[in-house]
This record gives sequence, structure tokens and C-alpha cells, in this order.
Amino acid sequence: MMAENLVGWDPDNESKWKNEGEAIAKRNLWISIPSLLCGFAIWSMWSIITVQMLNTGYGEFNQSQLFTLTAIAGLSGATLRIPSTFFIRLAGGKNSIFITSLLLILPAIGVGIALSNPNTPFWHFQILALLSGIGGGNFASSMSNISFFFPNKIQGYGLGMNAGLGNFGVTATQILIPLAMTFAIASFEPQTLQIASGTLIGKIPSGTQTYLQNSGYLWLIILIPVVISSWIGMNNIVDDHVSPNIGSLSSAILKIIVMLAIGLITASFGLWLLLPKVANGSGWLINKWVVLPIVIALTVGCLKLLPLGSDYKKNISRQYQIFENKHTWAMTIIYTMTFGSFIGYSAALALSIKVIFGFQHLVIDGVMTHNMVNPNAPSALSYAWMGAFVGALIRPIGGNIADKIGGAKVTQIISAIMVASALGVAYFMKQAYVSANPEVYFFPFLALFVVLFAATGVGNGSTFRTISQVFNKEQRGPVLGWTSAVAAYGAFIIPKVFGEQIKATTPENALYGFAAFYLICMVINWWFYLRKKAEFQNP
Repeated sequence: MMAENLVGWDPDNESKWKNEGEAIAKRNLWISIPSLLCGFAIWSMWSIITVQMLNTGYGEFNQSQLFTLTAIAGLSGATLRIPSTFFIRLAGGKNSIFITSLLLILPAIGVGIALSNPNTPFWHFQILALLSGIGGGNFASSMSNISFFFPNKIQGYGLGMNAGLGNFGVTATQILIPLAMTFAIASFEPQTLQIASGTLIGKIPSGTQTYLQNSGYLWLIILIPVVISSWIGMNNIVDDHVSPNIGSLSSAILKIIVMLAIGLITASFGLWLLLPKVANGSGWLINKWVVLPIVIALTVGCLKLLPLGSDYKKNISRQYQIFENKHTWAMTIIYTMTFGSFIGYSAALALSIKVIFGFQHLVIDGVMTHNMVNPNAPSALSYAWMGAFVGALIRPIGGNIADKIGGAKVTQIISAIMVASALGVAYFMKQAYVSANPEVYFFPFLALFVVLFAATGVGNGSTFRTISQVFNKEQRGPVLGWTSAVAAYGAFIIPKVFGEQIKATTPENALYGFAAFYLICMVINWWFYLRKKAEFQNP
């Protein structure tokens, strides 16, 4: 029997909450979490796939092209969060989670098919990276939906559990994909490792057969039951402040697919402006800081103009009122610091370890070179999962602490930690990238990166606590979605910046820039939420 639509939902009514509300909320939460986990896993899988493509010489793609794939997924996922922000009001929570989970099957199968053929062209992978952004977009609708199910006093818990355990999709990708690639399934054609690789349980020597295609097919095992359970067990809240006019399932499907198509088109246009002709771009190489505002503005504008009926226009206009609130913009910047860093570093860390520590950096004929394989290199796939694991694990804790002592106070503390750890990471990156033995700097580099990830995880929980206290019930969900959408551009910006700075032989400059941004966020957080005359005091 399918779960019914909810009318008159009021989680802040204690008697209703204890009688049945808590059970309903937790059921929706525990279905939402694996759905979100799959979304993160498929969105972030390029961070591992690209490393293994480099290790096998698959397609003979260069390092810059492989960083481009992670950046494409990052740009797509972030852009698709913008339409996803408004799915709950327009299509309902249950409908949104069901449809977007179902759509994740497309990139999962597509990646499996593409990696089965070593002659698959680069543009094919670009399209699949673009489609995998659907998984990144799902975060906005998922968090918006869950925010309506829990009472105000435990918003930090509900949002922290959904986001924190959902974020484990990044860790799941980094742990499960390398392991899955070691297993022969059916008659899949293997590739051969040209460079030693690794897994959670140890190093894999060169010459070993590996099955890259498993990285896509793997997620079908989880996705299919998730799709079924979301349809059977989740609820639409059809109250005025949540989803007042969702209509039929077919209308929900139409709205979601058309709105996602808008995001995919604007993201593709942005990529075309950015990329060189050899990567199927315009060749204009327009700066990313120019392209991103164009993509965001086009997406927001086109969504408002969609001819999807008067109800759509009324509801989208009502949701767009969040842009008139100054706190929307303050929290967007602050959340970009925390989640943008988490997802960006998750996307870039494995390949960065491979490039910085996997090669010796030698002066030959007076020129510093970076192409000699380091025989003592740490395996990127054996260690890259640690940061995302810690960041995801600690996120619910960050939400709980913020519920007790205030979100803004927690955010300020972790911001200072992020500045210090980013500067430390920069130092060891600089030392490693000019060393014939970069591995000697690896473990202090990794330790500081894990601290940085931990700080982002706590901050992800504390910022969402702040949002839940600053905004009213109607605006809370859309603001959660919008801030997460902009922050998700970190998955595009950070791999892009890392790729640019590695090419320039100055990878440490990326971390110096990020540290400066964290300082700016500390000032914004203090001004809006910690100074004595702040409108909201330590929310």
C-alpha cells in the first residue's frame, strides 16, 4: 500500500508529532538518505574513474582532459540544483525523489556501456559527466523536502542526518568503485593497469586486469530498490506552504524533466564557452568567473519564463521571493565555504594525489619535470576516501552541536580551522611538487586535508541550522536548495582551479586562494549573525 498525501502537516505540534508525526518523518528520512547517497555517488564517481583511466591509459586521455570530466560533472550538478530547488513546491516531495532517483539509472548504465569500449570518444564521456550532474542536483530537492518534515527544534538533526549520511555517497564511490573494478562480471572485457593502483584493502600492482565498466553498473544494485521504496513509502505534503498544486504524476514528470533540461542546456552552454576546441568547446576559453554568473542567471531566468501554466508561474514567482532577502545571499556565501569545499575537494583529491605524489619532480637539463613515475608513490585510491568519509560522518554531529550552542558560533570556529588547515596543506603541496621524493610529505598533507574535510562537515551541519532559524517555513526549503545549488559549484571550481594551478606548477596557490575566501566568510558570518546588533543573534 502506497503512503498517502499529507494534509495539515504540523511537526511543531508536539502531540501530533509524538502520535504519528515522528514515525512518518523518520520513514521519509530513511528512504531519502539512500536516494541522496546514490545521487552523490553517481555525481562524484568521476573522481575515481578518471584516476583509473589514467592508470590504465584508457583512451589515451591526458591529465587536463580528465580534470575536465570532473569539472563538467561539477558544473552540471550545481546548475541542476537550481531547478531542483523548486521541485518540492511544484511537483511534491515523494514525486520529486521518485522521478530524480529513477533518472539516475541513465548515467549509471551509460558509464558502464562507455567504459566497456576503449575506443569510446571523449565527447561521449563529456555527455555522461553532464548527465551524472542529475545526482548532484538531487541534493537541493532532497534537503528542501526533509526540512518540511521535522520540527524547528531538531532541524539540525533532520537536515544533518539526511545530508551527512547522503554525503557518504562520495565515500561510497571512493571505496566501492576501486573494489568493484577488481571483479570480473559476466563476459566484460578487462583493461590492464599500466600503473599500480589501489583499494581500501591494499595496493594493486601494474599488469593486473581491471574492469572499469563496473563503476557504472554497480549503482543499479542500490538504485532499483531505492526507486521502488521512494514510490511506496514516501509522502507528498500538500499544504499551502509546501506543495499546494502538484497535480498528477504525469504533470510532475513533465515539470521535472523540462526544468532539468533547462539546467542541462545552460550548463552545456557554459561549458562550450569555457572549453577549448579540442574538448568540443568554442575555443574562446572565457574565464570561469565570467561564465558561472552567466549560467546561473540564464538558468534562473529561463525557469521563470517556462510555459507550464498559470499555477507554475504563480508558484515559481512565490518561491523567487527568497532573492529579495539579504540573508539568502549571506548564507549562500557561507555555505559555499563549507559544502563547496567539501564537494570540491572530494572531486579533486584523488587525482591531485595521483599527479602531485604519483610522479617524481626532477630538474632535467635545467627544467623542472613532472612525468617520471614515482615508484614509492602512495596509492590515491587507498587514501582519497578518508577526507570525504570524515566530512560526511561528522556532519550530523555538527548539526547536533549547532542545535545546542548556535549555528553561527560553530561556523565561526570551523572557519578559523579551515583557514589554518588550508595554509598547512598549501605548504606541503608546495614542498612535494618540487621534490624527487614527494612521498615524504604525503602523510602530513593527508592529515591536514582530513582536518579540513572535518571542518567542512561540521560547518555543513551548522550552516543548515542557521538557515532553519533565520527563514520562515515557506522560504526555508527553497533557501536550503538555492544555497546548496550555488555551493555545489565548488565541485566545478575546485577541480578546475587545481587543474590550472598544477598545469602552472603552483598547486599551492589554489589553497592560498581558498584560505583567503574562508577569511572573507568569517567576516560575513560575524557581521550578520555574531555582532551585538545583528538581526539574528547566533541562530
